[in-house]
Amino acid sequence: RPLEAMYPFVWLDAIHYKIKEDGGYVSKAVYTILGVNLEGRKEVLGLYISENEGANFWLQVLTDLQNRGVEGILIASVDGLTGFPKAINSIYPQTEVQLCIVHQIRNSLKYVASKNQKEFMKDLKLVYQASSKEIAEDELLKLDEKWGKKYPIVLRSWNNKWENLSHYFKYPYQIRKIMYTTNIIESVHKQFRKLTKTKGAFPNKDSLLKLLYMGIKNAKEKWTQPVHNWSQTISQLAIFFEGRLDEYLEL
Repeated sequence: RPLEAMYPFVWLDAIHYKIKEDGGYVSKAVYTILGVNLEGRKEVLGLYISENEGANFWLQVLTDLQNRGVEGILIASVDGLTGFPKAINSIYPQTEVQLCIVHQIRNSLKYVASKNQKEFMKDLKLVYQASSKEIAEDELLKLDEKWGKKYPIVLRSWNNKWENLSHYFKYPYQIRKIMYTTNIIESVHKQFRKLTKTKGAFPNKDSLLKLLYMGIKNAKEKWTQPVHNWSQTISQLAIFFEGRLDEYLEL
């Protein structure tokens, strides 16, 4: 269906299912794209089954959004998807891509020994809960000094992705809360799980997508109100992204 021209926020996250293919069953990622429109209302923009993750796949997804009428996105929050920031900026060069902090933390803990996780998390909180980017960077340095030799993969990941992990620090709390994680999609994925919990696998993509579409309809029934404090949030966005919203808000 055609989409609106401007979405202040867009989130993208995946849920996995087994689909029959070439005589066997293959695990496929189904990506949900959720947007908040200028009225502050949530809207599922699309579902995409990944055939080949990476920049080429994301380019197809974003081209589809553009062809359906999306002219601009202010902030896109995604998990640590390979090639996504590059792909989104090739179609929407002015979009800020925020990597999901929650996904980054979960992925980091996979590589930290259980006996160290509590202490590591205490130190890591000082990074992502910092009041400013400068303080966060100081804490990240301390984290690297303390844990870098023991868990080099984890610290390398935070340092390499820091540019896209740290965008949210420049915003006030209200915007930070909305953009720092993709957890907002969980309400959609919860509906998906309800409908698919008795299905071990699916005979084809269409049978899966039909069921997921029902999940979207169920989730939409609860989206009767705009995002909390939306009038304040959109006013702040209009200042941070000066001129970007004027024609759409008729300012």
